Amino acid sequence: MVSKIARRNKIKTRIRGKISGTAQRPRMTVFRSNKAIYVQLIDDLAGKTLCAASSKGIAEGTKCEISERVGEAIAKKAMEMGITEVVFDRNGYLFHGRVKSLADAARKAGLKF
Repeated sequence: MVSKIARRNKIKTRIRGKISGTAQRPRMTVFRSNKAIYVQLIDDLAGKTLCAASSKGIAEGTKCEISERVGEAIAKKAMEMGITEVVFDRNGYLFHGRVKSLADAARKAGLKF
């Protein structure tokens, strides 16, 4: 039986083989732990993180509501940098729950992906 982590890493590798970020259209990657959620905009050609946001310091609300605030925060930072389009990397997680609420909030705040 394959462990949950091994399964996610296999999916993650398959996704990363297909997508890549540039300076004009960076890769928006999500990391989800039990307590927090993190998101980064990455330029894979230069190997640099352009900006990041996390749920650290946000205490009130459910996990999905906190994820929405993180999505809005990353969209705001991206807009300030002049980035309007990104490539979404769910990082091997299923697209529902906290990952979906983060993506929907970022879309609503103006990011296109």
